[in-house]
Amino acid sequence: MTSMCARQDHKSLYRQLMAGMYDALLVTDPNGHLIELNPRATEYFLYKSDDVWDKPVAMLIPGVTAQMVGRIRKGLDDSRHIMLDAKCQRRDGSTFAAEVTISVIDLINSGDLVFTVRDTERRRKKWQALRSRANAFDNSQSACFVCDSDRLFLAVNPAFLAMFGLAGEAEVLGHPFDELMPDEPLPSFFDRALAGERLTYRIAADTDKGGTAEVEIQMAPDCHGKDKIQGVVGSVLHM
Repeated sequence: MTSMCARQDHKSLYRQLMAGMYDALLVTDPNGHLIELNPRATEYFLYKSDDVWDKPVAMLIPGVTAQMVGRIRKGLDDSRHIMLDAKCQRRDGSTFAAEVTISVIDLINSGDLVFTVRDTERRRKKWQALRSRANAFDNSQSACFVCDSDRLFLAVNPAFLAMFGLAGEAEVLGHPFDELMPDEPLPSFFDRALAGERLTYRIAADTDKGGTAEVEIQMAPDCHGKDKIQGVVGSVLHM
């Protein structure tokens, strides 16, 4: 009786862990038939556990046939887990690229399999978006900069270097904002941006030819997550 209760507690704890996992988890019996999905798997595949009960895992991960499950089980005898790249299929027929890790767990039956699915398509798109933003930063006609909360420059683009007559990033990175932009109200605007404001300021600046030109300066908080401000981003543009 004590052993049965301990086993039930083990299953309850495992299901709580499954529910909190970031990755999608598919649990199958030793033959590769689905017996449980965690909430992330429901989000990924658009199925609930009852929808796929006792269906072959190939329904969600095409190519993982009964024969392949057999080979996987033999491979797991010599390894704690097996990893493979797969193209997973959702209920609506759409697919996504994923990294799948397969291991053995005694959940309902001895030798059940757990497939941990990580959506690499989402990661690839996020990486592409970051690269696009970096390209936009580098190629912007505005002089763009990023400073940390200690007012030190973390990044500047080529237009910034050209505007301030700097030979390279080494002349500005790690230097204080006030060193290049000491005149008020710019230091005060930096403080306000660091406090959460978005600011636009236009001034008349002297040109190399002895005339004047309007310059637009923008500053905004550099947010990490929803509320945490980690610095200030800004741009300077000749109008």
